[in-house]
Amino acid sequence: MTLDAWITVGVVLSLLGTLVFTRISADVVMAGGLTLLLVLGVLTPAEALSGLTNQGLVTVAVLYVVVAGLRETGGIGWIVQRVLGRPNTLAGAQMRVMAPVTVLSAFLNNTPVVAMFIPAVNDWCKRNSLSVSKLMIPLSYAAILGGTCTLIGTSTNLVVNGLMIADSGMSGLRMFDIAWVGVPSAAIGIAFILLMSRWLLPDRKPPLQVMDDPRSFTVEMLVEPDGPVVGHTIEQAGLRNLPGMYLAEIERDGNIMPAVGPDEKLRGGDRLLFVGIVESVKDLQKLRGLAPATDQLFKLDSPRSRRCLIEAVVSDSCPLVGKSIRDGRFRTVYNAVVIAVSRNGARIRRKVGDIVLYPGDTLLLETSPNFFDQQRDSRDFYLVSRVEDSTPPRHEKALLAVGILLAMVTVVTLGWMSMLMAAMLAAGAMIITRCVGVASARKSVDWEVLVVIGASFGIGAAMHVSGAAHSIATGLIQLAGSNPWMTLLAIYVVTSIFTEMITNNGAAVLMFYIALATSEQLGVNFTPYAVAIMMAASASFATPIGYQTNLMVYGPGGYRYTDYLRIGLPLNVIMCILTTLIAPLVWPF
Repeated sequence: MTLDAWITVGVVLSLLGTLVFTRISADVVMAGGLTLLLVLGVLTPAEALSGLTNQGLVTVAVLYVVVAGLRETGGIGWIVQRVLGRPNTLAGAQMRVMAPVTVLSAFLNNTPVVAMFIPAVNDWCKRNSLSVSKLMIPLSYAAILGGTCTLIGTSTNLVVNGLMIADSGMSGLRMFDIAWVGVPSAAIGIAFILLMSRWLLPDRKPPLQVMDDPRSFTVEMLVEPDGPVVGHTIEQAGLRNLPGMYLAEIERDGNIMPAVGPDEKLRGGDRLLFVGIVESVKDLQKLRGLAPATDQLFKLDSPRSRRCLIEAVVSDSCPLVGKSIRDGRFRTVYNAVVIAVSRNGARIRRKVGDIVLYPGDTLLLETSPNFFDQQRDSRDFYLVSRVEDSTPPRHEKALLAVGILLAMVTVVTLGWMSMLMAAMLAAGAMIITRCVGVASARKSVDWEVLVVIGASFGIGAAMHVSGAAHSIATGLIQLAGSNPWMTLLAIYVVTSIFTEMITNNGAAVLMFYIALATSEQLGVNFTPYAVAIMMAASASFATPIGYQTNLMVYGPGGYRYTDYLRIGLPLNVIMCILTTLIAPLVWPF
């Protein structure tokens, strides 16, 4: 190998070691490695930055905006209710996530599928007290497994099939040919995850649990007369076992119903009294069919889609101290509506409008973001802070947002547009139709994920241009000798290793020509080798950088690099065994 090749191998091994044995974030490590390769002259600036113009990277970035439109309209909640439901066990929860994702990913690009499900699964975990770290990796793995079942399941399959037609003189594979290997692999892979994830996946919770918050707010919600929860029981409406919150009572036709059972059916006009922490109040605001039970809310100057939640602590110099919220005309004075009150962590047994304010009371307000700038230095409040991600959903646009998503998926499936073009049009439609605001669209992009993806493309380019990848691949395949089965195994293993270190498409292209030359020298059928490359390059489980969906769940799941190794390495071995056993039986040498 050349000096550049040795330098590249050294940098890659250093990156892997840093990711495995330290807690330095992946974007810092990958960007640092790329910078080192650039400074040492292995890469030119154009090669180092080639990943920033990659269509896959831009597609992922644009899809964050599409998902933001679904989230801000409540479309995510709509998907959760109809697809995920309520699980009874961890395995049941994982199956509810993996089954639809596997099927969808067989026919759709798995990146938008995972992008759509990440916030849905995150919200679902909160409502059902599930550990998100037990579900995010299964989400990504299910998308990967589903993609191996059809020719259009992943871009890698299409790339290899295109190379077969162009350079091997073969007719290529049909739509479901790879299913002979992909379907058994997906079934066994999902079974492995269900059986072993209890021990192999971490059970991580945020440092501060929702139940640890000492502030307990009292909030009233009104069941909208024509809302979707009318006629549903408390449990069916998702109002039972709310994290950090409980339903204290229902007021119906002037009668108080305390200690409401889970089978009680909701009626239009019911006033529900909840007691809970601010995070749960925020989530409650987003439930479709419920609205804050105050007529003052609709008299504010700004529309609900432009409001947010603000916490404000009443000072002893506030002019409304000693008056009830209604008598003090709080909305008129501050252009804000009090939707919940916390006093010394205890429940206040009154309607919100009847609560008399005292110094030290913490008020949860719905108002415009300008309230923070206007009142943060005011003597009326000791402290004013904004609750992040608290803008009420635009429920009236939920179906529109879901329709935009389905249109994007349809035009890509029918081949009318590339994934990038369709995603850009969908993101533009979300902004134009005001399913998501421009500011929210900017904030929705996860730059950490994009930096890692972009840097990984540059590092992959270094493996290629330095000759390191070719030298390693050739040496390992020569060790397999002239046995077709052993050579097939070597092709799979090397492709899998390269996929984990560089990119799936890069590894597939690199290995294709080596495998083609090997099959020609041995005088055997090339199809099993092509299928092995498709599977090895797509079925990447052991590292977060091997496949972009693994990177997408890295942050939301709170994972470390070793989490992928623990469950992904045995899954890689299983896929390798299945592929090398089945492929030669379906397409004999």
